[in-house]
Amino acid sequence: MRPTATLDWTAICPLDRLDPDRGVAALVDGVQVALFRTGGELYAVDNLDPVGGAYVMSRGIVGSRKGMPTLASPLHKQVYDLRTGQCLDLPGVALRRHEARCRDGLVEVRLRQEQ
Repeated sequence: MRPTATLDWTAICPLDRLDPDRGVAALVDGVQVALFRTGGELYAVDNLDPVGGAYVMSRGIVGSRKGMPTLASPLHKQVYDLRTGQCLDLPGVALRRHEARCRDGLVEVRLRQEQ
C-alpha cells in the first residue's frame, strides 16, 4: 500500500500489517520513519540512527526497561525510550518522535518538525 496524505496525517498501512514488536520503515513526506506496534501502542520515530548515521532504526530491537517501551539501535545498541525518543545510554542524544495513530483500521503518521 502506498502512503497517502489526509490533511497532515499520512496513511501508512493496515494495522494488521504491523507485527507486534517488529519495526517497519515508511517514507512520509520525504522523511524515513520507523514505525512500531508494541504493548498495544503505536510509536513512530525517525529511521535515522543519531549515533551511527544510518537509516536502520526500523530494524532495531524492541524491548522494555523499567516498564517503558524501548528501542535498541541495531548498530551500536544504544537504547531509546519510544515514548520520548530520549537515549537512555547517552545523555543529550534523541530520536525525533512523530505522532502515530490507528484510524478506521489504518495506521497513520503525522510528522513533527521539531523535537
